[in-house]
Parts: sequence; structure tokens; C-alpha cells
Amino acid sequence: MEVHKLLWGYNGIIVLLLSGFMCVTQTKINQSMGARSFLEQVPALPMPAMESFLLTVFALALMVALGWIYRQSDAIKPHWQILVFFAEIGSCVLLMRSINLAYDGVVLLVVADIMCRYGGRHQEYLLVAAMLGLYFISNYNLAVFQMKVIPFDAYISYYEPTAQAALLAARNVFVSVNIALFVIYMVLLVKGKHEEKERIRLLNEKLGEANERLRAYAIEAERMAETRERNRLAREIHDTLGHALTGIVAGLDACILMVETAPDFTRAQLEKIRDTARRGMTDVRRSVKKLRPADLDKLPFREALTRMTEEFAASSGMDIHFTVVGWPESLREDQEEVIYRVVQEGITNANRHGRAKTVNLTIGSSEGKLRIIIADDGTGCENVKQGFGLRHMKERLELLHGSLNFWNDAGFIVEAEIPMNQEEDL
Repeated sequence: MEVHKLLWGYNGIIVLLLSGFMCVTQTKINQSMGARSFLEQVPALPMPAMESFLLTVFALALMVALGWIYRQSDAIKPHWQILVFFAEIGSCVLLMRSINLAYDGVVLLVVADIMCRYGGRHQEYLLVAAMLGLYFISNYNLAVFQMKVIPFDAYISYYEPTAQAALLAARNVFVSVNIALFVIYMVLLVKGKHEEKERIRLLNEKLGEANERLRAYAIEAERMAETRERNRLAREIHDTLGHALTGIVAGLDACILMVETAPDFTRAQLEKIRDTARRGMTDVRRSVKKLRPADLDKLPFREALTRMTEEFAASSGMDIHFTVVGWPESLREDQEEVIYRVVQEGITNANRHGRAKTVNLTIGSSEGKLRIIIADDGTGCENVKQGFGLRHMKERLELLHGSLNFWNDAGFIVEAEIPMNQEEDL
């Protein structure tokens, strides 16, 4: 901000002018043989003139460097920011000491840097402590009592009354202009921060609107995908099962007419109908196979099941303990898919409806049956109503002559059972 730079430049000039004035006055006092009377009215021995001026230049340069580092402290760690901040306060104290506290406007420079980097509520205590500390340090009477510095009035007393009045007026003007610049800076800073907050608010609103549009687009895309999938299945059924059933119906009509008069022809026709039905079933299986989860085609079934549970646990934050007791030697593809979907739906319900933190998944085979137990520590449900998920799980299991049971017991428990000695239905 330009006003900030102007504030620093203005204060730097004032500090150098005051330091130069005191050095020149001290030199004149020495040359006029008035050092003895000067020392009698001051509480401490002054530094040599040139050393005092060099100390002022050094302290000013150090304060400028530390102030710049503090304002650019986004790139450094928080604890280093605090160290730089207190180092800047120390350099400010050193600078005021080098000019014998003749000018305390440099305190406003530190305050300006604090406000420039002020991050809100987390820094309010640091801000209050720093400003109170600077106030007490810059208080003239307290500083004179503790530090035994030479008052500015002792230097101007060397000059004529008219010059003294002019010097005091000049110093008051310097202070007033500095305060005016500081007020202007603070007004512009507050205005800038307000505009920045308003800009961030508008950006958040636009981001929220974009998220809403993206969510609506995702929902619409999902609906379109479902519609395309339904249309694909409808075409597949029409082209495969519809074609096969039409041929079967036509063949059966012919068999009904010829069964008594031409039994040999009827037998041959039934064999053709059987072949048509098998080809139709093969086509239907080929179409349905495209709906299998991708992991079941890419990975062995047990690895696919493990990956699915691990990914869900990672995304939901839920602990899933997967235990295997007697893994079956071989499973058909339709059995793998049903088991996969039952486990998927079970852990999803535990998270969505039961708000469970832990799920124990146990899969094992014994006595020709495969059992799946999904037990969670969620809220459970006293009056369980079969929604789409449970009903869909039950329907899938019934296709394999299996069963589904569920109950409450310090959570919710789902038990699925599939007979392993059943052949796949044609």
C-alpha cells in the first residue's frame, strides 16, 4: 500500500532530522564551551554525537528490514513470525533510545505492521499486548525515569527563545502529520480488508452456486446414465429374450397341433425349441454379465471383496474388520456377484442408517452353506421396515435359494446364507 510506504518514509526522515539536530546541537555545545552547564541540567552523560547518529541509522535500517520481513511473513513458519515481530519491537525501542525519546511516532509504524498482518481473533491478544507495551515504552516520563535519557528540551534550551518556539512547533507538526498519515492508512486498510471480505463472500457465493449446478448436473447425468442403461437392457431383452420367446411360442403352437398326428415331428420340434431356449439364455447371461462390478472381472473374488471394504472404510472413516472362516474353494460368477452386493449393501446401511463406527464382517462356509454375518455397533432399529436395500438383498439371495435374516443386538446384525451345492438355474 502506497500510504504505508509513505508512512515509513516520512518517519525515517523525521528520525534522521531529529538525530542530526541533536548531534549538531551537541557539537555546538562542545565548541562553545557550554558542556559543563549542559551536563548539569541533564540526568545522564550523552553519547558522542557521531556514535549517536550512527546508532540511529543502524536502528532505523534494522527496523525497516524487520518490518519488511514481518509483512512478507506468509512464507515463514508461525513461530518465526512471532520472533520477527518482537525483534521489530526491540528495534523500535532501540531507535527511540538513540534519539532520546524525542519522537515516538515510530511506534505507529509497528502498529501499522501489526494491523497489516492482523489475522483476526487468533492474534487479538498479541495485538493488545504489543500495543500496551509500546505505549508504556513510548511514555516520556516513564522512559526518562527508567532509562535516564536526555530530554529533547535540554537540546533546544541551547537556542534563543524564538528558535526554541519554532523547534517545538516543528516537532508538534511532525507528530500531527504522522498521526494524520496513520489515520489515513488505517482507514484505507480497514476499507481494503472490508472489500477483500466482500470479494471472498461473493466468490464463496459463486462457488456455492457452481457446486449446486455441478450437483444438479451430476444428478442429471446419473439419470441420463440410468435411462441409457434401461434402454440398453430393453434393447438387449427385445433382441435376445424377445426373439427367443417368439420362436419358442411359435414352435410350441406347432407342437400342440402335431403332437397326436405326428409325434416324431413333435419330438424333433421340441428339441429345436430347447436349443432356442438355451441360446436365448446364453444371450441374456451375456447381457447381464456387463453389469458386474469391474473389480470382480479384474481381481480374484476375495481380493475384490477386500478392496471394496478397505476403500469404503477409508472414505467413510468406519472401521471394518473382515474375518474369513473357511473360504469356499470355488464360486460361480452369479454367487460372487450376490455375495459382493450383499456385503456392499450391508456396510453401506451400517454407515448410512446406523451411523456405525465399527463393522465386523465374517464370511465362512460349513455344512455346504456359505454364511455372511455383518454386525455393526450403530443405533440399530427396533421396528425394521424392509426398504429397497434389504428387499433387494433378499431377492438376490432367493435367486440362489438363499435366505436373509436381520435383528438388533447392541447394533444391527444381518445374516445371509447361500447353499453351495445348488446348480445354477437355466
